[in-house]
Amino acid sequence: MKKILLTLSLLGTLTISQAQTSPSSPTGQPLPQQTTGVQSPEQFLGYKVGQHFTTHREVIAYAEQVARQLPKRVRIIPYGKTYEGRPLVVVAIASEANLNRLDEIRTNNLKRIGMLDGQPTAGPTPAIAWLSYNVHGNEAVSSEAFMDVLYQLTNLSDAVTQKVMNNAVVLLDPGLNPDGHDRYVNWYNQMVGQRPDPTPSAREHNEPWPGGRYTHYLFDPNRDWAWQTQEITRQRMALYQQWMPHLHGDFHEMGVESPYYFAPSAKPYHEDITPFQRQFQQIIGQYCSRYFDKNGWLYYTRERFDLFYPSYGDTYPTYNGAIGMTYEQGGSGRAGLAIERADGDTLTLRQRIDHHVASSIATLESVADRSADVVKEFGQFFDKARTTPIGPYKSYVVKAGTDPGRLKALQQLLDNNKIAYGYAGKSMTIAGFNYTNHKSEKNVAVGAGDMVISAYQPKSTLLKILFEPNSTLEDSATYDITAWSMPYAFGLQTYGLTTRLTPATAPTATAATSASAVSGTPYGYVIRWQSMPSVQMLAGLLKQKVRVRVAEKAFELENKAYPTGTLIVTRGNNDHFGSRLDAIVRAEAARTGADMTPVQSGFVAKGSDFGSDFVTGLKAPRVAVVAGEGSQPPAVGEVWHFFDQELNYPVTMLDGNSLGNIDWSRFDVLVLPTNYNYGRFLTDRVLTQLKDWIRSGGKLIAMERAASFLAGKDGFDLKEKAGSTDTAKDRKAVVTDSLKIYGDRERVAISDETPGSIYRVNVDATHPLGFGLGNGYYTLVQNAYNFDFLKDGWNVGYLKNDNYVAGFAGRNAKNKLRNTLLMGVQSLGRGNVVYLADDPLFRGFWYSGKLLFGNAVFMVN
Repeated sequence: MKKILLTLSLLGTLTISQAQTSPSSPTGQPLPQQTTGVQSPEQFLGYKVGQHFTTHREVIAYAEQVARQLPKRVRIIPYGKTYEGRPLVVVAIASEANLNRLDEIRTNNLKRIGMLDGQPTAGPTPAIAWLSYNVHGNEAVSSEAFMDVLYQLTNLSDAVTQKVMNNAVVLLDPGLNPDGHDRYVNWYNQMVGQRPDPTPSAREHNEPWPGGRYTHYLFDPNRDWAWQTQEITRQRMALYQQWMPHLHGDFHEMGVESPYYFAPSAKPYHEDITPFQRQFQQIIGQYCSRYFDKNGWLYYTRERFDLFYPSYGDTYPTYNGAIGMTYEQGGSGRAGLAIERADGDTLTLRQRIDHHVASSIATLESVADRSADVVKEFGQFFDKARTTPIGPYKSYVVKAGTDPGRLKALQQLLDNNKIAYGYAGKSMTIAGFNYTNHKSEKNVAVGAGDMVISAYQPKSTLLKILFEPNSTLEDSATYDITAWSMPYAFGLQTYGLTTRLTPATAPTATAATSASAVSGTPYGYVIRWQSMPSVQMLAGLLKQKVRVRVAEKAFELENKAYPTGTLIVTRGNNDHFGSRLDAIVRAEAARTGADMTPVQSGFVAKGSDFGSDFVTGLKAPRVAVVAGEGSQPPAVGEVWHFFDQELNYPVTMLDGNSLGNIDWSRFDVLVLPTNYNYGRFLTDRVLTQLKDWIRSGGKLIAMERAASFLAGKDGFDLKEKAGSTDTAKDRKAVVTDSLKIYGDRERVAISDETPGSIYRVNVDATHPLGFGLGNGYYTLVQNAYNFDFLKDGWNVGYLKNDNYVAGFAGRNAKNKLRNTLLMGVQSLGRGNVVYLADDPLFRGFWYSGKLLFGNAVFMVN
């Protein structure tokens, strides 16, 4: 399901025996036998859809068979592969005339909205409707429903199908997350017997960790649409940008006891969702309700699933001009083929399929009936974006600064989202809003090499939403992060201008020294420690056994200033490489894009010489990460992906149940991602072993709930604050909190929450955990852990009374987040414990946090 839900009871569902007809029409009745020669899913698979879970390969094979049998109306469009090698495809279904001019329809759409040069050709302009199934792998009903929807859309004897084919081009994605889907399906097919057991406690209803919801690296792909950190998202979004559909439907499942959910969505709606988009939410709800009412199926609308966070399968299309919706069927991975519900009735896979098929066809019918209006409004959305963009800022200036790594990473995100940018053609002074101090300034200095992003472009609305300093919430009861502004995520000095600037196409400023420009035989190399390329280069050098040292103090050398944390590679302590050292260092700099400079001496003008005790050696740490039952799979996956894909650095994944039996001497660093079950893994015996290992030189990195678990434990200095109220007014508020209204219980509960708000962190940049963060670090706070300052340790990152920047934080949560430790280091014997109250690798998109985590792994100790 899309978010955490409260469950509702479903009454009046059919029994297993009543629900085994397949394939079915949107009315729940069997489809008539077609005369087109297209095989039904049952004929192709050898079983009725709903009697067995189908693997991704078989689902794709059925689509390929339909395309072979109906080549004039169905086309397979491959768009990539998953990490595990499974194919990614969409299936295009259209009338024969429209399929013949499919690419023309696609390019005409892009030309109309300004995303492709040229004028659209003459001809019909059908709406483009894209339906996505199975983004969460264990919500496997939608891949089964896809086959019935595809079969239904080949049946031209059906009046609704004819209407859809005459007025729309339909794109169906049968499985956005094939790796997770097959993880679930293969497991379930092994667990189920000859007949499904509807007993809720049966093993077939209790999927083991990590479950099939997530991708190979345990990311949630439904929260990755804008960030595109995962390979399946990047490949799909590249295709999406080539089509820019007018409508997008995103199909999910939720808890077993819930009925069915469709549009209109719940509040909050983002303020920039247009009146037409809001109106069409109502229209889709009306169409879906007709099908559901006819069959007596239960459903609900306007609850739980809001339109705010910009990286979902409904909001991202909405912010790109489309009509975006979420559909949720009760069931999910727990439901299997059949499960008994709390009311004693049985929910079957076939019933779940029927509901998704009905809402799919209803949605397509709604857009077919209003195809001209949908296409017209879509064009007007982009006309306005290009000529009268929304929001107060008409241009954004991102300072080039001295860190090309951060700027390049932001450029990549903009490129992936087709947001155009350029550079200031000349230096100037202009008024603008300063994201760092949240103040309007009259004299903002714009340099000739600074990035300039004009709001006068097709993707203006998405740009505004991704860059807004603080998103407006019409309702605080939302179940995802409420702040995400890119300047804070990337740690880049940014200004919002009310003046329109026309950017130049290329920067005019001189770039930093590149690896290709290095020649001769230098004394050594220095690498600025400032963002992810620095971490990647360090990891690459250490992996090749290059000896690297780090400057604990800032220094000046050869008329250049270098900050604390600068990496130093000298020929003298790498003489075993001989002349190969230069090739290795230069190759790593070229590969990563790190800011590397050759130097001819280790004698500095200011600071400590290269041989000083304040220039310390770094070792290649042997890293392990705890995973398994109780862990939040995305929290584990973020760390795994960071090492495996972003650093290309070896990491050992440990099951939490094995901690009592491992050879601790094989590891130097142990990472504990957030986990709800550490009390089971970290028993007194294991904690004793762990502390002995730390005292012998090990390093423990405890993140979020892992840090909270260790707080107050013997030997660990982290403690929670004794109280969270600072004033008499606050204390009075806490007392009156007990006078609550039952109907307001959900809203009262959020006063203790901070579902993703941005805070500015006070950082001790002289400590290794703070290296490179001295220019300002922002964190995304998701839990108010209320940690006290370490009495005998290093309080490296902390909040004072007024560090709030953006997003929603409840009253009680804000109290806890005053004078609170966020990042700290405790010495224990010869080792260290690193406490991280927030997740610096959150969803892989919080770019600045990657340097912080790199500090924790490589710099501390």
